[in-house]
Amino acid sequence: MERKGLGRGLSALLADINPQIPPAHETGTASGSSSPADRLPIEQLRPNPHQPRRNFPEDDLEELAASIREKGVIQPLIVRPHPEVPGDYEIVAGERRWRAAQRAQLHDVPVVIRELSDTEVLELAIIENIQRADLNPLEEAQGYRQLMDRFGHTQERLAEALGKSRSHIANLLRLLTLPDPVLELLRAGRLSAGHARALITAPDPVALARQVVERDLSVRQTEALVRQAQTPRAAPASRAPAKDADTRALEQDLAAAIGMPVAIQQAPGAQKGELRIRYGSLEELDSLCQLLSR
Repeated sequence: MERKGLGRGLSALLADINPQIPPAHETGTASGSSSPADRLPIEQLRPNPHQPRRNFPEDDLEELAASIREKGVIQPLIVRPHPEVPGDYEIVAGERRWRAAQRAQLHDVPVVIRELSDTEVLELAIIENIQRADLNPLEEAQGYRQLMDRFGHTQERLAEALGKSRSHIANLLRLLTLPDPVLELLRAGRLSAGHARALITAPDPVALARQVVERDLSVRQTEALVRQAQTPRAAPASRAPAKDADTRALEQDLAAAIGMPVAIQQAPGAQKGELRIRYGSLEELDSLCQLLSR
């Protein structure tokens, strides 16, 4: 069965959070929405408990609050009627603006009200974060992985819908194959995405990542360090020959697609071999089984 694109109406909904596109009252409203010129009291809005973005830096909020005090909230929030609290509304897109508006002591904010399912709310929240937030590479990669795992999107579809290149998405997804200690360094900003990509093929990425941080190595120096670490493994004649570039690229593509380390073992000139997938938990094994059974 063909993979679906973005959820129902989400491509159109993204227009509401794109500052280059006129507000909905200038272009018409989507089915199930109320007047897009609405304003709602701050206290009637509630954050989405499943919002993928959890970190709202204080400095960023203060900067946005200062702008709101001067110019107001220019871009409406997207909300839906709260599924559990009658009369209240759940924020679909714009929680950062809502938080900053409170700091600016606004009493109400402009909103676009939509009738959205839980699935559409989550999908739109992830897409908004990827498109608009100042995400670190790991957060961006996790956003792509969520869209692929939860909604069945392909890398090609994401690239088209989000205006990214497929290689950009594939390279970020490969980062998720790194061990947790390396990902923590990436999340904390102590490693860049370039450093992390260089470590993907390292025999011991955790140990090398610590060296990179301690010695404050550049990306090029990190690549040299990884090559140096790989050389002793390939030197003995009794060891298997080094894999060609196509095989390594295929391993990385497969690893990015399933979110787990992949190894292809095939003798030179042979027509058969082995494909090995390493999982780190029973949850990952269950996810792999579900993926293979589709």
